[in-house]
Amino acid sequence: MILVGILLTLLGFVISVLSLGVTSSVGGRLAMVLVGLAVSLFGIMGVLNKAYLKNAIWKKG
Repeated sequence: MILVGILLTLLGFVISVLSLGVTSSVGGRLAMVLVGLAVSLFGIMGVLNKAYLKNAIWKKG
């Protein structure tokens, strides 16, 4: 799951960077950046955080 979270985070970053090539409209570029940010945040908060909480230090013992 850690690898999936990292890949989702990188995918969100790539989507945001690819928005620089969009020349159609400012709204289209903004939408792509917001989608990229949402994907990155889901990868970090939704997937990576849950994977790390499974092996949390305070749960050992």
